[in-house]
Amino acid sequence: MGLLGRLLLGAYFAWAGLHHFTSLAPIAASMTARGVPAARAVLVIGSIFQTVCGLALMFGFCPAWAALGLVLFTVVASLMFLDFWNKQGEARAGAVSTWKTNLALIGGLLIAAACGSLTQIR
Repeated sequence: MGLLGRLLLGAYFAWAGLHHFTSLAPIAASMTARGVPAARAVLVIGSIFQTVCGLALMFGFCPAWAALGLVLFTVVASLMFLDFWNKQGEARAGAVSTWKTNLALIGGLLIAAACGSLTQIR
């Protein structure tokens, strides 16, 4: 069960990180509009980090560190993009909903980090 959970969590992040490379221009423009300096470089570095940590989690390479890296990534990305406190109406509801989803992902990642290496997950 733990292995399947790690595979699913890792695949979610690896897929999302790779997907960013198909949409660099619009995502970087959104980041620039939010005041992120060197948005394209931040996006590329963040996407590589997300992809590598996702793959590491999937394949059991330092899974606890990979999971903790993804926790950090998720918190930073949520703070950057899901500023529900600055939104109204449907936009606010959508951002709050995505925050909830991200908190659940963080919970799963913390469990994966606590379980440690592949030999500890059975």
